[in-house]
Amino acid sequence: MAWETISKSEAQWAVIPNLRDYAETRGAFSWDQARRELDGFLGGPGLNIAHEAVDRHAAGPRRKHLALRWLGKSGEVQDFTYGRLGSLTNRFANVLRALGVARGDRVYVLAPRIPELYIAALGTLKNRSVFCPLFSAFGPEPIRARMAIGQARVLVTTESLYRRKVAGLRSSLPDLEHVLLVGDDHGPTRVHGTRGVA
Repeated sequence: MAWETISKSEAQWAVIPNLRDYAETRGAFSWDQARRELDGFLGGPGLNIAHEAVDRHAAGPRRKHLALRWLGKSGEVQDFTYGRLGSLTNRFANVLRALGVARGDRVYVLAPRIPELYIAALGTLKNRSVFCPLFSAFGPEPIRARMAIGQARVLVTTESLYRRKVAGLRSSLPDLEHVLLVGDDHGPTRVHGTRGVA
């Protein structure tokens, strides 16, 4: 099946695109300009993508602007401003710190595309830990293998995925110290040996 290209004049655009003309943008690109547009890492050299993507906007005039819109399978809509996303990702980074998770420790996330996935990803990066996504369609053995090879310290997952794919193999993951659960309805959960993150 051939897909027809949608063409609109600039007057018809509801949202102005970030990249209007690729060739023009590429020709004008300079690494020096790109570096000037980044804040860098607060408190030292380096770059933290979570700070660049969220925090610098949350601390400025874009604080109340939409950063993320989540559309659920059943038609739910959740909007996150930069300010709210900054607060939630800070909270997750603080949870990791309270658990003793440090720079370079691996934090695995086994979840469908729910808001908590993105919050965990950005919060992990804020903590300077390594974010390791796991495809939620993986079976138990591929999950176990990846977590064992990566020496997973933390797993963030949903209650149903934990019960179906992780609970039975947890004893074979000696490095896994913490399992943080999200309730299947984004609410609290109570599963022995885990912590809720709602």
